[in-house]
Amino acid sequence: MPVARTHCAGIVGVAGRLVEVEADVGRGIAGTHFIGLLDTAISEARGRVRSALINSGFAWPDARITVSLFPATLPKRGSIFDLAIAVAVLGAAGAVPAQRIATPAFLGELGLDGRVRPVRGVLPAALAAAQAGVGTIVVPAFNATEAALVPGLTVVPVTSLGELVGWLRAGDLRRLPMVADAASLTGDDDRTEDTSGPDLCDVAGQPMGRKALEVCAAGGHNLWMLGPPGSGKTMLAERLPTLLPPLDQDKALEVSAIHSVAGTLPPGRPLLTRPPFMAPHHSATMAAVVGGGSGGVVRPGAVSLAHRGVLFLDEAPEFATTVLDSLRQPLESGRVTIARAVGTVTFPARFMLVLAANPCPCGLQGTGGHPCRCTPAGRRRYLDRLSGPLLDRVDVKVRIGRATRAELLADRHFVENSATVAERVRQARERAARRLAGTPWHTNAEVSSSALHRRFRLPDTVMAPLHRGLDVGTLSARGLDRVLRISWTLADLAGEDRPGRTETSAALALWLGVD
Repeated sequence: MPVARTHCAGIVGVAGRLVEVEADVGRGIAGTHFIGLLDTAISEARGRVRSALINSGFAWPDARITVSLFPATLPKRGSIFDLAIAVAVLGAAGAVPAQRIATPAFLGELGLDGRVRPVRGVLPAALAAAQAGVGTIVVPAFNATEAALVPGLTVVPVTSLGELVGWLRAGDLRRLPMVADAASLTGDDDRTEDTSGPDLCDVAGQPMGRKALEVCAAGGHNLWMLGPPGSGKTMLAERLPTLLPPLDQDKALEVSAIHSVAGTLPPGRPLLTRPPFMAPHHSATMAAVVGGGSGGVVRPGAVSLAHRGVLFLDEAPEFATTVLDSLRQPLESGRVTIARAVGTVTFPARFMLVLAANPCPCGLQGTGGHPCRCTPAGRRRYLDRLSGPLLDRVDVKVRIGRATRAELLADRHFVENSATVAERVRQARERAARRLAGTPWHTNAEVSSSALHRRFRLPDTVMAPLHRGLDVGTLSARGLDRVLRISWTLADLAGEDRPGRTETSAALALWLGVD
């Protein structure tokens, strides 16, 4: 039977799924028919593939062509299937040996002139192919370094359909350059990722803000900074990623796969080894922040692009209330689920949230020489846009004031650079990792409530400041758990085995700080 089979990979959320592409060239009225739960982009592939074949010097079969993408129940979207469809049709027509296209996987979009164009999501697609036992993958040359990040996978980069057909007919891998591993393309972490950037020593006059940043980096805690414009809130937030440890190999691949699907991988640096930093504008929509889309295409939002990194919302009260409240669920679960008529997609979203806000709409409350004209009701309405349930999920709250000239000059003798503070953060995280070994948690901020009150329960004498907060109502049950997590982080920074009363009192002050 004139049927040829090959493989491609579809993207569902940020995960790849291996797809078998079958082509049948048989008798009947000439025409091309695609089946397999396809979107518009794939339905339009018949025109792209036909033109690419003809313009590359190959005949288009004058027969009934049926192309099936299996499993038929899996939604398939995008132009990543073009190359696989083209080689399947060529195999069914006898233009290339069908046995040579049965084993590799083919990814890429075709231009009308036969060029193989880059596509999004090559990294998760390559991961899915490797997990399914595929040993060789053919990708656009632009995406070759990205696919080469997957260990044990032979990557064949191509620039045109004619070049690929020449290799398939000859059956000689040496006809095309191959990428056997990522070492020669990505190098080590220092060369792959640009480590230059802002430094914590640039922020003078804010010792409390720098300390809060160190605590959040060490424990993975969320942060809220309240202060007038120009006090250094944005500068502090931008320097938080410089205090975080580099991502290990598994986390780096996880983060890079998300950015591959979103199409935001930096050119020439397919592996993101530094924690990402996302700072959406306050006009961002729900879909831009949480994720979403139309026409059946669901893309990750800023919360997923900040996975394993930092999500910074500057001028937080200016964001839509619905957008702010939509952060509550991913802050608790570490993932976001988007339901659409075509199906449900889950994106990872384990991020550190940093909020920055002015004390009032004009931002001048409490600043010397600049009277604030906002009414008390106006100030209250402004800050009330940050709901209580959202702030209850923020561990550290600090008030950032404008530093005087004397404070700036005096503090310059005490500021530390990011490398110095990052080393303390690394040591604190290692202490936490040893304590949390054998558990699903990596940082203090992830420890469950039950573990805090059982496995890591503290003596009543140490808990006394927190019990008083519960009695007078300044501390909620969720707030108690967050204060306990901060106290463990403070103990890790201090090199202590367990928090003492000093750590729990300091943690309570950090949690109540803005008030």
